[in-house]
Amino acid sequence: MIDLIKKLPKAELHLHIEGSLEPELMFRLAKKNQVEIPYKDIEDVRNAYNFTNLQTFLDIYYAGANVLLTRDDFYDLTWEYIVKCVENNVIHTEIFFDPQTHTARGVPFDAVITGIKDALQDAKAQYGITSCIIMCFLRHLSQEDAFETLEHALKYRDDIIGVGLDSSELGNPPSKFKDVFKKAKEAGFKLVAHAGEEADFSYIYEALDLLSIHRIDHGVQSIKSAALMQRLKEEQMPLTVCPNSNIELKVFETYKEHNIKELLDYGLNVSVNSDDPAYFKGYMNQNFINLHEHLDLSEEDIITLVKNSFKSAFIDDELKTAYLAKVDLALQ
Repeated sequence: MIDLIKKLPKAELHLHIEGSLEPELMFRLAKKNQVEIPYKDIEDVRNAYNFTNLQTFLDIYYAGANVLLTRDDFYDLTWEYIVKCVENNVIHTEIFFDPQTHTARGVPFDAVITGIKDALQDAKAQYGITSCIIMCFLRHLSQEDAFETLEHALKYRDDIIGVGLDSSELGNPPSKFKDVFKKAKEAGFKLVAHAGEEADFSYIYEALDLLSIHRIDHGVQSIKSAALMQRLKEEQMPLTVCPNSNIELKVFETYKEHNIKELLDYGLNVSVNSDDPAYFKGYMNQNFINLHEHLDLSEEDIITLVKNSFKSAFIDDELKTAYLAKVDLALQ
């Protein structure tokens, strides 16, 4: 099964580029940019990755992001993730970035997006990896702040395919951002939102009904509502599930408790993703391997999860068909 996981081509739909910042690069950039970080060495950083919930992770995530200052920093960050894509046989990736994390520190929006974009263009040229960029609003900030960020994104409409919603979920429901998502929809952006990770399933309803989203990021709390489960099944609404993340942030105490198999068996359109892999102990293959080792996933389940990621990607039908054919070819 592990050989199967490794040889299958995959798409990743839920990846925060800032969350792929490995400690080695963090220290290198801190030194280059003369930024002080609250860790004395790489081991010290890794020891800090002992989270009790989403907020304890975000505190470290934002501290790490402080080392990212220039276009080249964002290029290097993205390129290191691309190298991991090659190792994990990820042939299409849809990358989240959090501009407010950087513009609040005086880093120009242009530096962030051009660094990411240039690395992704080089990834296509060198490895054939296709990609999309999704800009996320930080939900612990105001909707007014999100509107300002959307204005920046409009200048890069050809480079940014969609907008999302991330950061501290509890107490920051999707309804808080109803108006800015309406404007983003009118501008032609694809819409996604983190919902139903730590907060209850009502956040998923809000994301669907008030934000008109195309994909739910996480969505694991949907299992607590039979009516919602039925709706998600009928609509085949994609849920971009992040197993390692859910365990590390104590959404589930153990892998045995994770509900991805139940969601899959019910007929929901779920996929596997690595979320913030530098912090959550593993990229795509490791997430699949952990599921295989702790849950009773069949070969067919693994293949379905992989195919779901391509079917739910923001790519045209021709490319979807080509990628699904690659999956079938790998099975021969």
